[in-house]
Amino acid sequence: MTPNPRYRFEVCANSVESCLAAQQGGAHRVELCANIPEGGTTPSYGEIKQARRLLVNTKLHVIIRPRGGDFIYSEMEAERMVEDIRMCQLLCVDGVVFGCLTEDGDIDIPLCQRLMDASQGMSVTFHRAFDCTRNPQQALEDIISLGCDRLLTSGQQPTAEEGTALLRQLNDQAAGRIALMAGSGVNETNIALIHRQTGICEFHFSAREPIAGDSIFGFGQRMITSSQRVQATIHQLTP
Repeated sequence: MTPNPRYRFEVCANSVESCLAAQQGGAHRVELCANIPEGGTTPSYGEIKQARRLLVNTKLHVIIRPRGGDFIYSEMEAERMVEDIRMCQLLCVDGVVFGCLTEDGDIDIPLCQRLMDASQGMSVTFHRAFDCTRNPQQALEDIISLGCDRLLTSGQQPTAEEGTALLRQLNDQAAGRIALMAGSGVNETNIALIHRQTGICEFHFSAREPIAGDSIFGFGQRMITSSQRVQATIHQLTP
């Protein structure tokens, strides 16, 4: 199956195994994260390096987030984020994903600019920290002014399906100056609806399913991206 070139599909991958499933299912890129239950944090050097070696048809983007919780970062955390971006540069990663806010709920422009400067040569996505901003219209303009390539957002709602009204407004406001990518709760049952209601053509989803553990001691299941679910989700927007 060849995806319609009008659309772009990104899989939120929690492991190298999920990256490979995303590639097999036809995703254009992955966002490699650790600790997805916390909203995603920067994965290990080893995981990034192995993913880079094995991804040949799918672009590799890496989240730059030193911890879970809010998006207000100290100077020590900022220094780690810069070093993680430099690590990604050395490993020939295609793109990085970050987002930083002020205590007032605005885009932290000085810190984001610092990270943008470190990211030269890589694609940059501003992540769902955007969904915690107090003025989404102004935040969008700030993100555009920074030169980010795309914005991942659920329309400031728990899921993109619930946030379609704001997603439509933001997509109209962006007017092609930045790519809007709808994420959170996107799946094979609602991706076409979200596209129709917003006009957005980039989508972020995990397509994960539980995998039972192999241990005889009964350790719990893991959530891994399914290539079949990736393909099924993409197929909803493919003629």
